[in-house]
Amino acid sequence: MGDLIFSVETLKLLMYAGIIAGVCVLIGTGINFLVYYFLRLYNKRRKSDFVRWFLIHTKNAVHLFTPSLLFLLSLPVLHNYDDYGVLLKAVNALFYISCAWLTIRIVYVFSDTILTKQEITEDDNIGRRKLYTQLQFLRRLIIIIVLIFYVSIILLNFESIRKLGAGILTSAGIAGLIIGFAAQRSLSNLLAGLQIAFSQPIKINDDVFLENEYGKVEEITLTYVIIKLWDMRRLVVPLNYFIERPFQNWTRVSAEIIGSVILQVDYLTPIDPIRNELKRILNESHLWDGKTSTLQVVNSNNKTLELRATMSASNGDNAWDLKCF
Repeated sequence: MGDLIFSVETLKLLMYAGIIAGVCVLIGTGINFLVYYFLRLYNKRRKSDFVRWFLIHTKNAVHLFTPSLLFLLSLPVLHNYDDYGVLLKAVNALFYISCAWLTIRIVYVFSDTILTKQEITEDDNIGRRKLYTQLQFLRRLIIIIVLIFYVSIILLNFESIRKLGAGILTSAGIAGLIIGFAAQRSLSNLLAGLQIAFSQPIKINDDVFLENEYGKVEEITLTYVIIKLWDMRRLVVPLNYFIERPFQNWTRVSAEIIGSVILQVDYLTPIDPIRNELKRILNESHLWDGKTSTLQVVNSNNKTLELRATMSASNGDNAWDLKCF
């Protein structure tokens, strides 16, 4: 009989909670509609980048945040029921999940607002790519911190999980040492990521040459770098590589670069006609930036002369194509 009364009480609690939740969803949806309606009107008049990105990034997260907040605020009306504490913890967890989601989306709002006018596809844009690289790394780091923070808060709400966590911590022992040694590599990669983000031996869209491969820095994560190679392959390189090993960065200070081609010719070959032909070819090519072009004899052996043709280009891609041409 006691179990039956408990079940009925629980059903009543769930029924009333469901009604309150439905009302909160309706009210929250109405509030969100009005807020976003006025924000869209404001954005049409003022053209605010922050408001525009806020409307784009936060819409779905706010649809969970507002009703869960209203539900949490209205929940005390059910405090007389036996299972109120369990329901409160569940609603708290839902609210913290919505907070985490909204916080992460707001991080995207701020980063995209800063980057809105930072075009990174131009040939020479070192300062802009520096900012893009730093923001990309910081955004991911902040998101990880936010997730750890809110997951910790949610777990602390449940007593059984707190005890389990305490037991794991007190009995860690050798397992903790093993995990610590295993995490050293990841931690060193994270520190390398911080160093790369601010000292910047590489940046997003840099032209690099490493492991006998030429490519462009496509993505920098917390642990590795994606290099987009000339033939559309992706080279995945740990962050530590760029701290511990030498590599070529063709756009470290400027996107301009000089390419060269080596020619082996007979001793009787006239040099001036070749030099004139080089000038003609470069003048007809849109890849040459018009700044540097030379043809020099750089070596000789018992059979041939070695000529080096050099030509400048506005970026690494053009220099590579010009050399091949």
